[in-house]
Amino acid sequence: MSLHDEAARALKEWPAPSPAQEELRLAYLEHLTAHPDGMGKPCKAGHLTASALVIDPAGGRVLLTLHRKLKMWLQMGGHCEPGDATLAHAALREAREESGIARGLELLPGGPVRLDRHHTPCAWHLDVQFAAVAPEGAVARISDESLDLRWFRYDEVAAVADESVVRLVDGARALL
Repeated sequence: MSLHDEAARALKEWPAPSPAQEELRLAYLEHLTAHPDGMGKPCKAGHLTASALVIDPAGGRVLLTLHRKLKMWLQMGGHCEPGDATLAHAALREAREESGIARGLELLPGGPVRLDRHHTPCAWHLDVQFAAVAPEGAVARISDESLDLRWFRYDEVAAVADESVVRLVDGARALL
C-alpha cells in the first residue's frame, strides 16, 4: 500500500476528538482525493506532513525545537519521505532525527493526537500530529534543522510557542 493510500486509510479510521478536528479530517481526505501527489513537498496545493511532540510524562515536560527556518518553538516534524510506510512512521522518524533521541521513543497508542493546517514558506502543511513518550533519562541532541532544543514544563509552553503547540500539548496530556 502506498503512503498516500495508507494516510487516507488512517484518516478515515481516526476518531476526531472535536467538530473542528472532524472538519480538518474531512478536508485532509478531500485533499488526498484531489491530489495523488498530496503527500509530498512537490504538491504546491499543500501536502500532508507528520510531527510528534516528544513528551516526558514523569518530568511533566515536553521537548521543543527552535526551528531553523521558521524561528519558532515547535514539536519535531516535517515532510514525509519515500521510505515512510505510514504517517506514524514519518512522525517517529522526524522525532528521532530532530530530538537526537535515537532509541526508546514510543508513539502514544491510538493514532494521531490532532490535526493542524498551517501555511509555511513552501506551501500549506496539513500536519498530522502524534505524541512520542521519551524513555527515562533520554538525552536530547540538537540537529542541523534546529537553532536550539529545550525541555519545557507544561506550564511554560504557552509563553514560548504558538497556540497550535499549546493545543497539541493539551491533547497529548489528555491521552496520558
